[in-house]
Amino acid sequence: MTWLDLPSDDLFGIDNLPYGVFSPPGRHPRVGVRVGERVLDLADVLADPVFAEPTLNAFLAQGRGAWSAARERIREVLTAERHRAGAEAALYRLDEVALRLPFEVGDYVDFYASEHHASNLGRLFRPDSDPLPANWKHLPIGYHGRSGTVVVSGTPVTRPCGQRRPPESAAPVFGPSQRLDIEAEVGFVLGTGSPIGSRIGVGDFRDHVFGVCLVNDWSARDLQAWEYVPLGPFLGKSFATSVSPWIVPLDALEAAWTGLPVRDPEPLPYLADAGKDGLDLALSVRLNGQEISTPPFAAMYWSGAQMLAHMTVNGAATRPGDLYASGTVSGPAASEAGSLIELTHGGTRPLTLPDGSVRGFLEDGDVITISGTAPGRSGARIGLGEVTGRIDPARLPTG
Repeated sequence: MTWLDLPSDDLFGIDNLPYGVFSPPGRHPRVGVRVGERVLDLADVLADPVFAEPTLNAFLAQGRGAWSAARERIREVLTAERHRAGAEAALYRLDEVALRLPFEVGDYVDFYASEHHASNLGRLFRPDSDPLPANWKHLPIGYHGRSGTVVVSGTPVTRPCGQRRPPESAAPVFGPSQRLDIEAEVGFVLGTGSPIGSRIGVGDFRDHVFGVCLVNDWSARDLQAWEYVPLGPFLGKSFATSVSPWIVPLDALEAAWTGLPVRDPEPLPYLADAGKDGLDLALSVRLNGQEISTPPFAAMYWSGAQMLAHMTVNGAATRPGDLYASGTVSGPAASEAGSLIELTHGGTRPLTLPDGSVRGFLEDGDVITISGTAPGRSGARIGLGEVTGRIDPARLPTG
């Protein structure tokens, strides 16, 4: 039990303790953990200079032993009465601090690991053929994204411009995207890296991955459709990727591990697992405050461990702060799709919002919020925080 006055069902109790970076009033950014509606300044209460850094990267590099030890020290601070006075002096209300990007992103990879999402898009784009590419059930498909445009929740997203080819046109035109979309995803944040020429096996996942965050991989579907052949996503994806400000450590997710869907055919040996590497995470997507989808991460075909194993099987190096995301999380039900292109069947079946407006894709001023929860070890749910973004109008080139 904690000396903090928290409701028993608080999503950010001491079974959670997600890490973030915040700026207290008049002070430089530093590392903290969220507790209820407050954030605890770790540099002050633990007297460890690694937490006075403006990113989590130095702490991530210390490895699993240091991560677990820090978690135990934080839990002691929040439960032992003798630490109460010092800890209370280091607690800030969330509404009085600024939340920052929690880690400096090294490399960014985005996967395509939901069979339901991939099948939904395949049926839209290739109605007369197999919805899944021939390689899809043999390896986790992914692409390398742009780490420099990963932004923290709350950062406005400017509608991107680029080339697109309207259906009625034989030639491309330039201008703002007309089919701006979301992708509700889960991100994995690497702590301990690996040198070039080495591999991270499926069984080594928990020694390298520090924790998870929520991701919105904003997607300009019309730019993407015109440019992606033959090399894949480019300007349709690279303009912005939003992440939640809180990284939930794997140590908080012990009760969330679950089985994976049956894989047929069996993966190759380097992707083989014990079948218990799935995570039971429940997501929610809201458009202008209205819930439009509830994607279940437990339905993902490929696990985070398999994604990491495939990402490094060729000897690619990793480093603290690398981020890889799951790709759109979608479930088998129509209400569980994690993107508007699925929810609206390519824009042909628009959603009707409570105010009577309809949406096939995003309009300027729209606000998207993705939140999530997971089972906690005490039986209560724990929160994954949320990632939110507002669409600002395009900035057209001049001259």
